[in-house]
Amino acid sequence: MFKTLIAATALLAATTANAETFAIQAGRLIVDASQPARGPSTVIVENGRIERIESGATAPAGATVIDLGGKTVMPGLIDVHVHLTQDSGTPWYQAITPKYSEAYAATVGLKNALVMARAGFTTVRDLGSPGVAGIATRDAIRDGSFPGPRVLMSGPALSMIGGHADAAVGFAPELSAAINQRGQIGVCTGPDECAREVRRIAALGVDVIKFMATGGVLDPGTLGLEQHFSDAEMKAIVDTAHSLHLKAAAHAHGARGILAAVRAGVDSIEHGTFIDDEGVKEMKAHGTYFSATLMAFSGLNMYIGKNIFTASSEAKARQALGLWGNGLNKAYRGGVKIALGTDSAVAPHALAAQELGLMVSKGGMTPRDALVAATKGGADLLSLSSETGTLDPGKSADLIAVEGDPLVDPSAVTHVAYVMVMGKPIPMKGQ
Repeated sequence: MFKTLIAATALLAATTANAETFAIQAGRLIVDASQPARGPSTVIVENGRIERIESGATAPAGATVIDLGGKTVMPGLIDVHVHLTQDSGTPWYQAITPKYSEAYAATVGLKNALVMARAGFTTVRDLGSPGVAGIATRDAIRDGSFPGPRVLMSGPALSMIGGHADAAVGFAPELSAAINQRGQIGVCTGPDECAREVRRIAALGVDVIKFMATGGVLDPGTLGLEQHFSDAEMKAIVDTAHSLHLKAAAHAHGARGILAAVRAGVDSIEHGTFIDDEGVKEMKAHGTYFSATLMAFSGLNMYIGKNIFTASSEAKARQALGLWGNGLNKAYRGGVKIALGTDSAVAPHALAAQELGLMVSKGGMTPRDALVAATKGGADLLSLSSETGTLDPGKSADLIAVEGDPLVDPSAVTHVAYVMVMGKPIPMKGQ
């Protein structure tokens, strides 16, 4: 009886805590980035969801009032391409240093998740983390043990032997042999083997499958930035992911690799640096999303010449920097669907919101369209449109308050004053 009473009391306390009502009072309110902003409004949040929106500064009895009258309240930002378990500015060989165990990587992920939440991101998709480190980060935040954004996770990315995510590349033969002897999940050759690796990664409990359709800038290899996996291997990867009800994201720089991944049915192209007109046409026809990760180029600029990258990586970086923003500009003008991605970890996570400004200045997007890509675009790609991306009643209370008007000035989102994720306020610095 006593145990039953304790359990009932605990349940009542938890229910009461979850039932807290917030009245978020905004000077300007953006419900949907594709629509005009509203004037002074109040967003009523109950049980973690948006209950209703009222005109002016109101407050139901007993509600916790959040006075943001001098600010713009808007949907939280969504970043579809981050790396939480890595830090910006660390050397390429960090993965083999003693402290970089999966357990340590998970703690790095928790730290960077909070950094991104404070930067205004209420949902992020991590596209590459070691082992189960990223999954542990996601689950600890989801279960309420640590503050942070909603996290979707790919876990390890798939790579061809010698490709962008082959951890044995770039080391002395003895080290490479030791890494290969230990075994690497996701490194595969041939359609059947690649399909098997997709299933192995899916069994970890991931939310999306990521594969390296082309070479990459930051690996120490010298195989270039064009197509890596064969057409048949890409199709096997994508088809297997879709059969398991998972979307597939392709890291892809070179034009041929982009085209092959799109024709294989991939859901999003990440980076898209050297996309050509044929690739744009195919992406438009397939409804494939484009995530330009322009902040990654900013990170390359930041660290070139500082012994962070290998000589081959620096050469590839300079090649990519020569076309900074061109791919996004082509995709945007061609009517391709756009979602914001930053590749944070190449550049600091705290600077991720600068991506919107680059989408305008480098990619040629309007401030409004960049904001749509940063909210509704990401929600659609991640199949979360019924939950987030706008502040419509019934959706999760994922919202932020910023200085200025981001519909006309993309830098406004770099001045974040308040963040709420799924109805829970995020502690900001100094609080």
